[in-house]
Amino acid sequence: MQTELSTTLGVEHAVFGFTPFPAVAAAISRAGGFGVLGAVRYTAPDDLARDLDWIDAHVGGLPYGLDVVMPATKVEGVGEADVEAMIPDGHRRFVEDTLAKYGVPELPAGEAAGWRITGWMEQVARGQLDVAFDHPIKLLANALGSPPADVVARAHDQGVLVAALAGSARHARKHKDAGIDVVVAQGYEAGGHTGEIASMVLTPEVVEEVHPLPVLAAGGIGSGQQVAAALTLGAQGVWLGSLWLTTTEADLHSPALLRKLLAATSSDTVRSRALTGKPARQLRTDWTDAWDDPDSPGTLPMPLQGFLVADAVSRIQRYEVEPLLGTPVGQIVGRMTSERSVREVFDDLTRGFERAVDRLNRIAGRSGR
Repeated sequence: MQTELSTTLGVEHAVFGFTPFPAVAAAISRAGGFGVLGAVRYTAPDDLARDLDWIDAHVGGLPYGLDVVMPATKVEGVGEADVEAMIPDGHRRFVEDTLAKYGVPELPAGEAAGWRITGWMEQVARGQLDVAFDHPIKLLANALGSPPADVVARAHDQGVLVAALAGSARHARKHKDAGIDVVVAQGYEAGGHTGEIASMVLTPEVVEEVHPLPVLAAGGIGSGQQVAAALTLGAQGVWLGSLWLTTTEADLHSPALLRKLLAATSSDTVRSRALTGKPARQLRTDWTDAWDDPDSPGTLPMPLQGFLVADAVSRIQRYEVEPLLGTPVGQIVGRMTSERSVREVFDDLTRGFERAVDRLNRIAGRSGR
């Protein structure tokens, strides 16, 4: 599963694995892919530095990257206290009433909300970059538009490629104009923040729009046959995220959530603003249903929604309140039916890829293996 991009980056397979877990990122790189650590949950630079040090020690010198969330627009001089002050009291009451309905206990005294994500605030993301550029990352990806021009220039000065996610050809063109090196065409099926165009339509549109830039296909990909399909559509690799959530190296800290993921079908996800304020595909739960109900006050824009629900999400996760318990995940969750190691996932991907290529060769009248 090699392409020009994977050769440039020095990896065996053109499989880019996004994950919030350092052990998974390292395992992806060791298995021949390209591990990408998600940085959005790191609020303290020291914590990110610790985990990047760990990856450096466990990746065997193989390449890996970092994914940050830097909004396309920024607001000067706005801190966490300012954001908190913008949240309406009615929304806070709705959250507490919903938690009370399901009997969700408070966090123990002195325990802070572990889910409190501030990484989409530019000043936090820039602190993450200060740490990242002290490590041998080979790719910097941004999930919310093109990163600022000075960030792109700084990455290029250090020999780091810059990638950005796009949900439409129009967004992809903006990335190309901003000097981005790699465009990730993320389809509607994907987990997390995603647009409304399906991968089969989006990938070739983006490939054509940004040629000759390399494109990675993302969304709904979880088999070697789908990897082959993505390359056939013109992509130079695939960007996989959801597939790693049920690997043995992942650290979900929740047996109940793992059971829900393994039991879910491809119909059990929903695109909802309940988590961050932007449409994000996740498991459908009573929590997402509550926010979609006509009686709800409606979600707030990013980053207000994330601040609003941080404590609630931590409480739901800590006490494993199953009706409310969810996570960002794509429609590929229907294929995630058993725990496997990252190495086993790669073995399955490569075998499926070979079968698909052999099938295409036979269709084209060429001898298969």
